[in-house]
Amino acid sequence: MEALRNVSRRTFLKASAFVAGGLVIAFAIPQAKRFMSKTPDADARQSFTPNAFLHVGTDDTITVLLAHSEMGQSIWTTLPMLIAEELDADWSKIKVEHAPAAPAYAHTAYGIQITGGSSTTWSEFDRYRQAGAMTRTLLVNAAAQRLGVQPSDCRTENGMVIAGNRKLSYGELADAAARLEAPENVQLKDPKDWKVIGKATRRLDGPEKIDGSAVFGQDVQFEGLMTAMVARSPVFGGKVKSFDDSAARKIAGVRNVVQVPTGVAVIADHYWAAKQGRDALKVDWDLGPSATLDTTALLKTYRQSAESTGAVAAKAGDVQAGLAKAVNTIEAEYTAPYLAHSPMEPLNCTVHFKGDSCEIWTGTQMPGIDQAAAAKILGINPEQVKVHTTFLGGGFGRRANPASDFVSEATHVAKAAGVAVKTVWTREDDVKGGFYRPMALHKAKIGLDADGMPVAWQQTCVGQSIMMGTPFESVMIKDGVDATSVEGVADSPYLKQIPNHQVDLHTPRLDVPVLWWRSVGHSQNAFVMESLVDELAHAAGKDPLEYRRALLKDHPRHLAVLNLAAEKANWGSPLPDAVFRGIAVHESFGSYVAQVAEVSVTEGVIKVHRVVCAIDCGLVVNPESLVAQMESGIAFGLGAALFSQITFKDGRVQQSNFNDYQVLRINQMPRVEVHIVASTEKMGGAGEPGLPPIAPAVTNAVFAATGKRVRSLPIGNQLA
Repeated sequence: MEALRNVSRRTFLKASAFVAGGLVIAFAIPQAKRFMSKTPDADARQSFTPNAFLHVGTDDTITVLLAHSEMGQSIWTTLPMLIAEELDADWSKIKVEHAPAAPAYAHTAYGIQITGGSSTTWSEFDRYRQAGAMTRTLLVNAAAQRLGVQPSDCRTENGMVIAGNRKLSYGELADAAARLEAPENVQLKDPKDWKVIGKATRRLDGPEKIDGSAVFGQDVQFEGLMTAMVARSPVFGGKVKSFDDSAARKIAGVRNVVQVPTGVAVIADHYWAAKQGRDALKVDWDLGPSATLDTTALLKTYRQSAESTGAVAAKAGDVQAGLAKAVNTIEAEYTAPYLAHSPMEPLNCTVHFKGDSCEIWTGTQMPGIDQAAAAKILGINPEQVKVHTTFLGGGFGRRANPASDFVSEATHVAKAAGVAVKTVWTREDDVKGGFYRPMALHKAKIGLDADGMPVAWQQTCVGQSIMMGTPFESVMIKDGVDATSVEGVADSPYLKQIPNHQVDLHTPRLDVPVLWWRSVGHSQNAFVMESLVDELAHAAGKDPLEYRRALLKDHPRHLAVLNLAAEKANWGSPLPDAVFRGIAVHESFGSYVAQVAEVSVTEGVIKVHRVVCAIDCGLVVNPESLVAQMESGIAFGLGAALFSQITFKDGRVQQSNFNDYQVLRINQMPRVEVHIVASTEKMGGAGEPGLPPIAPAVTNAVFAATGKRVRSLPIGNQLA
């Protein structure tokens, strides 16, 4: 924060400027120091390169430019709230835009332009408030000069500077404020004076998403734009040997067929012609070495790997000696499948290459990475590629791909076709297209003492690395361990108090492309850990809640959410006939979440009636958005726990659409209650932490109902 407060006048003025009637405030990444060196012209808003800025227009509008992408997580509202708080803005005058792809918009912690890791709000909390406070100071100074009073005689309220009985709107003051020298420091509000932060606020993007005016990637359309679909190998790693496009070219509306690195693209006037043309293609594929890939066989190799020790991720004491002294030993194997992201809007990307420049329209979580990838393909500089980030119809990590697969493919198509092209994916393309949450297998052996408490814990994890081969590899993989593969296990609070424990990892290399998926490694690791703890509680003959309380006695934030969820769910009280409870607690992305699921099982069919969720994410900016994110994470995770999986046979993905890659349907959504722990702790994330506890909360309830321990996801028909 101090680095942000000590921005020099000269630096600030280079980053802030008078722009076409109004005041633009830039706030920079201290380490980046990328600023304008001259006063921009009337079109300067297109050429600014601060990390983010706000524009106060002479019409009183306040435009906030976001360095992050809105994909349903509500940052379109939360980040402007930070500025509005310090600016005392008129909320009805706030407008929001996505930032262009530019180095200055890099994430303060990650160093690249990215929306992910449940990090947007905490990473921008100081920076956006600073911008609002700086703007307010300049507007007050401008008003004081005009009214002939001291700045201390002025106050601000609802987009106005007020001195006595005289008022000036921010729009009236914008031009004058833009010519003032910025102060060295500005005073941020004391939290006790906040009027916006912490207040439930409706989404700014809600109205346009309701009336259909919001622009997603699929909505992009302009004169001369073609539509393309790509025939890709049915097996990962396969290549085109030859193809016959004669039938495809006879389809009305098909204009061209071109080969690209990922397959064969059909370019047409519209989607249906492109789809029919692709269906008419005859492609001879070299399927490569993965043509025999089979899920059952792959799990067998994973089991064989788990028999030996892998790269050590965490270790204390002598685990073998501890196991030898144990009074009772629990052994278990847990598995979780490959999962597709399946955002509601399938992947798409529009590319218009003009020889020495290019424009791209897409919903992306990594615009800078996509910009660089497109530039390399086209042989131009990144600055010559303009990325228009649209609203994202869901992302969950799929649109944050270091390989930039769908943008790169669309760029190759447009380059080969020589026209502006929107490359679109069908739902089947999306399900079969890879970059999945990795399949994982865990083998655990846990020794208990006479009181049923763990004294030795050995756990071997097997699964592909999502970081290998990415720009993050050198940071995230140490001594052969991908931190995301073992997060929530190697650093589990349960293990910290066990004198003898070891977690190790095997990382197989396969052609199946994998990627982070909502809550990353926590998505499967919480299921494993919270299920194992439930198994230990049962073996010890103890209540699952009380057992966790004992294990987490030195972890107050875990305990706080655990106790709140249990209290609100009336843990231990009678339930309707045939309804049973399960509980789970997990920390991820700096936030602590506990959930209690109420479940019934009738003839093998699971019904989740109610989920009570408690979260401590530190300071809460918008409680309404936080509740929505918990509900969303529960829905997303519950669908995966009950139904979703990607499987292989003869190298091919067996699922195709929502009929066989099932997600949660509206009639299967339980009643969800969210309770927020009042906290002044460091701010954590919200978009992902609500997901990890739901699978084990449900499967633990299933055990309470049936006595059957679910150790493999999805649950599917295991109970039939």
